[in-house]
Amino acid sequence: MNATALSEDNRRKLLETAAEEILENGFQATSIGDILTKTGLSKGALYHHFPSKLTLGYAVFEEVFMPDCVDRWEPALNDPDPISSISNLLRAEVEEMTDETIRLGCPVNNLGQEMSPIDEGFRQRINHAINHWRDELQAALVRGQTAGNVKSGINSEQVATFFVASMEGSIGLAKNAQNRALLNTCIEGLISYLEELRA
Repeated sequence: MNATALSEDNRRKLLETAAEEILENGFQATSIGDILTKTGLSKGALYHHFPSKLTLGYAVFEEVFMPDCVDRWEPALNDPDPISSISNLLRAEVEEMTDETIRLGCPVNNLGQEMSPIDEGFRQRINHAINHWRDELQAALVRGQTAGNVKSGINSEQVATFFVASMEGSIGLAKNAQNRALLNTCIEGLISYLEELRA
């Protein structure tokens, strides 16, 4: 492996290990020492890529958490029948969730709860991600209306905002209760709501 590839491989190891630590412990309790021990890398290797713990945290959010939690919705949101595609995605996501996923919750929501009140950099990044998700959902609903698959009279902005809040709330409830059945109930309720929006 050449020097450039090795450097990129080290960077990816740091990101993935930091993501695991942040998801398990929260950002503030995450230890740089633990990340280095688990990756087998030196402080020099870490600071070559990330000058501070905060810049590492931002990179974890942008490159690991956001793609896993937000960007994965985009294929479903490009379907002219967004109600069907979103409902199918929701059921598939719940089916694939492990007990560990339910125990740890949504990393975007976790970071928002922990860091938005105390760090403006995290708050802005998380707000941007949530707004992007909501805007993409709103656009999908509008396309669905144009295609005749979604009721023309709905307020797409309100529905999109409610959907995002409901998703994050559902995962938060299940995490707090450590209860998969509760998550299933929430998701089926959300799907029933979506079905009422069909044209």
